Amino acid sequence: MKYFIVGLLALLAQGTFAQAELHGNINEASSGNPLEQASVYFPQLGAGTLTDANGNFEIRNLPAGTYKLVVSIIGYAAFSENIRLTSGDNQRNISLQPSAIEMEEVIVSTPFHKLQRENVMKVEQSPMKALRRIAAPTLAEGIRELNGVEMVSTGVGIGKPVIRGLSANRVLVYTQGIRLENQQFGSEHGLGVNDAGIESVEVIKGPASLLYGSDALGGVLYLNPERYADAGQVKADAGLTGFSNTYGLMANAGAGVSGEKWKFLARVARTSHADYKDGEGTRVTNSRFGEWDLKSGLAYQAGRFKNDFRYNYNLAEPGIPEEIGEQNKDRTPLLPYQRIESHILSNTSEWFLPESSLKLILGYMANNRQEFEEHEEEPLPGPGPIEEEEEGPALDMQLNTLNYNLQYQFGLGLENVETILGMQGMWQTNRNAGEEYLIPDATVADIGLMATSHIHFSQTDLQLGLRYDHRNIQGDATGDVASPEFIPALDRNFGSFNLAAGLRTDLGNGVTGRVNLASGFRAPNLSELASNGTHSGANRFEIGNADLVNEKNFQTDVSLEYQNEHLELGVNGFFNRVRDFIFLAPTGDINDGDPVYQYQQEDASLYGGEFGLHLHPHPLDWLHLESNAALVIGSLDNGRDLPLIPPFTWRNTLRLEAGKLGTSLSNAYAFLRLESAFRQERVSPFETETPSYNLVHLGFGAQTEWIGQSLEFRVHVNNLLDETYVAHLSRLKPDGILNPGRNVSLGMTLVL
Repeated sequence: MKYFIVGLLALLAQGTFAQAELHGNINEASSGNPLEQASVYFPQLGAGTLTDANGNFEIRNLPAGTYKLVVSIIGYAAFSENIRLTSGDNQRNISLQPSAIEMEEVIVSTPFHKLQRENVMKVEQSPMKALRRIAAPTLAEGIRELNGVEMVSTGVGIGKPVIRGLSANRVLVYTQGIRLENQQFGSEHGLGVNDAGIESVEVIKGPASLLYGSDALGGVLYLNPERYADAGQVKADAGLTGFSNTYGLMANAGAGVSGEKWKFLARVARTSHADYKDGEGTRVTNSRFGEWDLKSGLAYQAGRFKNDFRYNYNLAEPGIPEEIGEQNKDRTPLLPYQRIESHILSNTSEWFLPESSLKLILGYMANNRQEFEEHEEEPLPGPGPIEEEEEGPALDMQLNTLNYNLQYQFGLGLENVETILGMQGMWQTNRNAGEEYLIPDATVADIGLMATSHIHFSQTDLQLGLRYDHRNIQGDATGDVASPEFIPALDRNFGSFNLAAGLRTDLGNGVTGRVNLASGFRAPNLSELASNGTHSGANRFEIGNADLVNEKNFQTDVSLEYQNEHLELGVNGFFNRVRDFIFLAPTGDINDGDPVYQYQQEDASLYGGEFGLHLHPHPLDWLHLESNAALVIGSLDNGRDLPLIPPFTWRNTLRLEAGKLGTSLSNAYAFLRLESAFRQERVSPFETETPSYNLVHLGFGAQTEWIGQSLEFRVHVNNLLDETYVAHLSRLKPDGILNPGRNVSLGMTLVL
């Protein structure tokens, strides 16, 4: 390791710091007419600009070297190429081909900064602006728009992603370039991220342990933070959205300024909702929730060095609904409720060498999760009135996580080969300060080493990778040895080798094929290993198993896609074999009124796939017909079905888009969507079947000028027919509590 670091420092020292500039023109291929407001962007450098009225652009303060350049604008196929910048002035003129296909974005969650069509691994990606069009009250609800992604929910305010039937610690969430650690093992523990200040969302469906280590066995949800303003620009905006069903309000405001070297941005958001109303007009007591969120960033770039510091503060107070009770519109949570406070700091430093780069990401997250519940009052001896004392949290878990990610990317002197060597790890402490212990005080330390290469041929791309991880978990003995809730000391080590291989090939006539083979693993978490007590939020007594071993899986993923100027068609199938799958199962015992559940292991299999169709019939480019379907089947080797497997879902959307409507409106859109969930009959022994249901959603919006500024407005109606239904992944289903009824949302965003 010493010689490795010395070698890297030597490479840094020998690099020159000559500046490069790039200017040129972007035009339409058929007519040669200039394209205004086209985005010209270097993803790896984080530098870009927009073209002027004549299609001209200029980007300054660039390091010499070879970097990916992406040019995109709505209505044209995105352009991507590796461009070599030399010291001084560089010129590049680019012609774009018309296309009604939506504008492509660079995929950040996988290495090498590829457009989706160039990527070996299939990744679902959507800008946050598009997800907001479904008027979801939370980010977890919004990402259900992505095919193959669902959500385990506890009312409206608590939700967490499900990717191809896997959730909780099997889905790793990344924000600001670092892993999100917020006691995500609990099914009633929400995502914990506000959508304000999120630029786009990416989902890797399948094991991504090669890239991210343990906990990426089922997939990765990657949240890309808001971009800085272009050099020399100032930006600001404010938005407000109201919801009829919950009398909810979402407000956020942000601003940013960028010079040639320094960049700054900040955004604050506030969310407040009362109890939601189901399709029968009944309010679900204590489903109310509120949230504060602050995000900020400070970046510096000069020569071959770039640095980006980000900070996010989030405070959420969701109620935990248990029954239908008080019918009011209050916003203060009733007992039981959670109070979750998080501080997320990340710093990304990158050095650009002539034919390579070195990136170091450091992160720190402090997560304080408190759960308040009702306490039994015991009368004090003696006469006089009983004085009520303020009760503290029953659970008070303080989780602190330090993590690092070091990556060295180089090309071995070959233009068609890119390689990344990396080292990742984290140091984590969990401390309890409440009167109850759900998991013990503990320390987790892990480290991973990885190597992956991308090889580009004329019609084919090949990606190979190998990784080794080691994790140590040490837990303190908790409680009285004679107590039934005693947790013994824990000291376990887990290790795993994993590999991945992927092939993407152009089959001709717009047809692309992908085959990916990957292994993954997940070390058991503290709750699975050492819990021994009542989990009030889940209404059960949970018993861990200190003898659990790694979950290990191997997934085969095959996709076939067809694309032309007016049609996108894709079919994606997978088979996921999981050895030693960990699950909770009832023992049949009762402890203080709560059913007892214990963690067990059994081999399991999951299989299914997704289908997608996107049609814009020529010459009606303003008309979009979209159809997406997803199916997952999961079962243990003993023949029992896995819990929390989403039903077969099918979404069909008719969408209209227009660049201009007269002289006052632009970027106008309208949509009508039918969301169908089929009957779920394949359920675990302690689940119930769920009948099918159909939901109708509609919406429209546009941009206009107001006081000389751009104003975007939108009107959306979810569950237009006020359908009464229960989603299969709703944790309120056992109590017979319905999902939300009709909701009308009105929103506007003012861009200054």
